[in-house]
Amino acid sequence: MKNSEMYKILGYVKVSPYRTNTLITIGNDLMMPSEIAKKLDINTSQVSSALSDLKEKNLVVCVNEEVRKGRLYKCTDLGLEIIEKL
Repeated sequence: MKNSEMYKILGYVKVSPYRTNTLITIGNDLMMPSEIAKKLDINTSQVSSALSDLKEKNLVVCVNEEVRKGRLYKCTDLGLEIIEKL
């Protein structure tokens, strides 16, 4: 990935504290939105919105998309790369 693309994504994440903190909180773990919300002391809806944004940019992935409750998210390699730059 070119630096310009990396900086574009980095800026996109940094502009939102919810996206930034959600990504950092997941890190190398597998986490449910409710766990992230509890750790960050924010609403689950805010986490869900941040996860949706991060998923769109290919920074996180849901590993069990087929379930309705208990969805688990993890960072992609790109997501982990972005965390290092935060």
